[in-house]
Amino acid sequence: MERVFETHVIRKSRECAPVWTLTTPDAGGMKQPEKVVVPGVWETHPALRKYRGRGIYEQKITAGGNVRLWLGGVSFRARVSLDGALLAEHYGAYTGFEALARNIPAGEHTLRVEADNRFDADSALHVPNDYYAYGGINRPVMVEEVGNVYIARLHVTPRKTEAGWKADARVGLRNLDDQAFCGTLTLSLAGKETTAEVGIPGGETVFYALSMDCGEVTPWSPESPALYQVAATLLQNGEAIDDLIDRIGFREIRIEGKRILLNGQPLLLRGFNRHEEYGAFGLSAPVEAMMQDIHLMRELGANCVRTCHYPNDPRFLDLCDETGLLVWEESHARGFAEDKMRHPRFMEQLRQSTVEMVEQHYNHPAIFIWGSLNECADDTEYGAACYREIFSLLREMDPSRPVTAALLERPGGKVYGDMDVVSINLYPGWYRNVPVRDCLDRKLGEAARGGGENKPVIVSEIGAGAIYGYHDPFGEAKWSEERQCAILREQITAVLSYPDVAGIFLWQFADVRVAEEWFMSRPRTYNNKGVVDEFRRPKLAYQVVKELFS
Repeated sequence: MERVFETHVIRKSRECAPVWTLTTPDAGGMKQPEKVVVPGVWETHPALRKYRGRGIYEQKITAGGNVRLWLGGVSFRARVSLDGALLAEHYGAYTGFEALARNIPAGEHTLRVEADNRFDADSALHVPNDYYAYGGINRPVMVEEVGNVYIARLHVTPRKTEAGWKADARVGLRNLDDQAFCGTLTLSLAGKETTAEVGIPGGETVFYALSMDCGEVTPWSPESPALYQVAATLLQNGEAIDDLIDRIGFREIRIEGKRILLNGQPLLLRGFNRHEEYGAFGLSAPVEAMMQDIHLMRELGANCVRTCHYPNDPRFLDLCDETGLLVWEESHARGFAEDKMRHPRFMEQLRQSTVEMVEQHYNHPAIFIWGSLNECADDTEYGAACYREIFSLLREMDPSRPVTAALLERPGGKVYGDMDVVSINLYPGWYRNVPVRDCLDRKLGEAARGGGENKPVIVSEIGAGAIYGYHDPFGEAKWSEERQCAILREQITAVLSYPDVAGIFLWQFADVRVAEEWFMSRPRTYNNKGVVDEFRRPKLAYQVVKELFS
């Protein structure tokens, strides 16, 4: 399933059968087609551990009429065809997209998905990086049969008033027909219902705004993550013809001076940076493994997680909603100097990732802040202009959440005044043997002078590396578990002693595979800064973090 709950009752929707045929036509691929499981990445196949090229997936589906295919993630270029007819192309591994076939005959059809993970000139965001660019269909594929008019989008914004909670909904209706459509839209939430008469011209998508009083509901919080089902139903001549179901939580995020407030209460964030990376599954993991990560982070005393450096699987976000784990989610861009940001497709692809992230994940109550452009060129005029454009886009799409970006420790930042929360990445004791307070004081001073004086501050990355099982009895050697413990203890203790710091995100939760081009500074070709390794085996630092976070 695309989500951890049913998103339709009326619309015919199902997940594609899991076994597909995979062909790899490029150099380094397999000699013969193989049966593989979707979702999955091809690097988990023994013959494709380092394969860069195209993977052609084929599957038989049985459907008819208007068939809407929803592909939750394909890494990282995709071409989708049905019976040889091209339906859709997409760039980006971490957000979903639609492929629509009109008026096909009922019966069996051949679905073909071509994935491509080559680092070619058209790719500005997917490049050799400090995490691995996998290949394959990494998230579920859904097959839906829709009428000529269907519900394309449902966004709900909770709003606290003196009289209680309200919900402001924005519902997108798409008309595939040439003829205009007239009908009724119903919205149900928290035992209340509201309706609107709708009219959609042929071939268009129209958005409708509905508001409703929800009265006394249980607010969502990490301690009490109350979720409410919201259902949009489309009717024609009194008959229900389509529906879309999601979940929301009634909660409000505000910035007040140097505090981030959830339902009026200040947050002290203690969390982890976490890549979607699993030793046995690569980028694509079963929901059981996602939940295990949440349980481990919660046991460590964490109340939040950052989805470095791209949008996460909506099922993981669903589980964060369920368990009360706050989420910083960010669109896909990491570590780009100005010359890379001037790639002719950089901003186009970044805008696409940002728009798709917000459109697809808007309703998750666990998401308390949007981010983008991790460690990019915020110290140049051109780079700062890119930051400001994405901040403006995020605020336009969602005024209800603050925006931020994790900035390098280097001096010269030009966007402190443009973000709602100042976030900085520091590695004292690891990359530089200097006291934590010296690093933090220097960066806080620069941020204050640059426009961030009365804003919340998050230490968005801080940490140290250790190779699982490597020990130094003297506790001095870097990459030993003992040295990681000592550095993390000093870092966490120092950061949490600052009353004006709103939170800390350790780098990182689990070790992750990186691009081979990074091997010189990444033993095992892994980023080894996790407090657990890629198989979730705890390092000695696990207990140190648990002690200090708890």
